[in-house]
Amino acid sequence: MKYTKAKILSNVKVVDGIYKMVVEDHNEVNAGQFYMLKNQGTTLLPRPISVCEKEEGKVTFLYATVGKGTKEFANLREGEYIELTGPLGNGFDVKKKYGNVALVSGGIGTAPMVELAKRLRENNKGIKIDFYAGFRDEIFLTDELCKYTNEGYVSTNTGKYGHKGFVTDLLEVDKYDTVLCCGPEVMMKKVVDICKEKGVQVYVSMEKHMACGVGACLVCTCKTKDGNKRTCKDGPVFDGNYVEL
Repeated sequence: MKYTKAKILSNVKVVDGIYKMVVEDHNEVNAGQFYMLKNQGTTLLPRPISVCEKEEGKVTFLYATVGKGTKEFANLREGEYIELTGPLGNGFDVKKKYGNVALVSGGIGTAPMVELAKRLRENNKGIKIDFYAGFRDEIFLTDELCKYTNEGYVSTNTGKYGHKGFVTDLLEVDKYDTVLCCGPEVMMKKVVDICKEKGVQVYVSMEKHMACGVGACLVCTCKTKDGNKRTCKDGPVFDGNYVEL
C-alpha cells in the first residue's frame, strides 16, 4: 500500500490527551472515512485516524494519545511531514434523505461528527440536526458542531460540563427519524438497542484496531448478521441493525 508524505500545517493540543492535526491533502473525502497515518521511520504500524473536517487543500484529524504511536504524533511540528494513505472506508451516505437526525458520539468518536454535520447541512438544509456528545471530563469540538446543528446536548462522567452521567441518558430518539453514531462500542450498543425499541433507523461507525486499512490483514473484523466483516473495507459505517455489538 502506497503512503505519501503530507506536510503538517498545524498540530496542537486541544485538551489533555487530545490533539488536532491539520495536513495538506487534495483528495475528495466523504464524512466518516479515515486515513492510515504513520510517523516516518519511527512508527512501525500505521494508526487509523478518522477525518474530522475536510477543507480545500487540507484535512483535519483529531486523535487521542493513547499509545506509543499517537504520542509520537503529538511531537510533530508545523512544517514537518507525516506519511499517510487514504481516504479509506465507506463513510456515511450524506446524500441519503434521513429526515430529522441525531448525531450521537462518545469521546474521540466525536471527531467524524464535524464533517458529517457539515455535509448533512449542505445536502439537507431544512432538516433538524442535533448532536449528543458524551465525554469523561473535558469537552471538545462542541463549538464546531454548533455551526451546523440546531441543538446540542453534552454529558460528562464527572459532571464538569453538561449532564453528569452518560450521553444515552439525554437521548430522546422519538424526536428523530435517524440516529448516526460513533464512539465506544458499549455506548453504541445502548444507542442501537434504544433505536430498535423505538423503530428508529440507526447507523454506527465502528472503531477497531487496524494494521493495513484495506481489508488484507483481517485484524479489524466485526460481527454482523452475515458473519464477520472487515471494519476497514466493508465499514466502518454499518446499519446498526446489521452489525452485532
